[in-house]
Amino acid sequence: MRISKIFTSSFARVYPFYIQKAEKKGRSKADVDAIICWLTGYTPQTLQQQIDKNIDFETFFAQAPQINPNASRITGVICGCRVEEIEDKLMQKIRYLDKLIDELAKGKPMEKILRK
Repeated sequence: MRISKIFTSSFARVYPFYIQKAEKKGRSKADVDAIICWLTGYTPQTLQQQIDKNIDFETFFAQAPQINPNASRITGVICGCRVEEIEDKLMQKIRYLDKLIDELAKGKPMEKILRK
């Protein structure tokens, strides 16, 4: 099985792009952090520690305290794939995050993004 390049990519290098995408649409770094913490179970402090360690996506999700049980409610298409149909669990988690950031950038209310 071929390992996707994103698995070994640095989360810390991609994180600023999430923030940039959100800020271009009038959203904030705090919104991005809230989404990441909701999905992964990290606190703002532990999220920053992971960023400071410059870990890859595989490690970032492997060390996540707990993937939110409502993550399975994230549906739709991202990068040409339906997130709910992605078989590789790590890739699915990465695409969940991508989908949530896209929803943020599209102006969706936080309550809906966080599946409340």
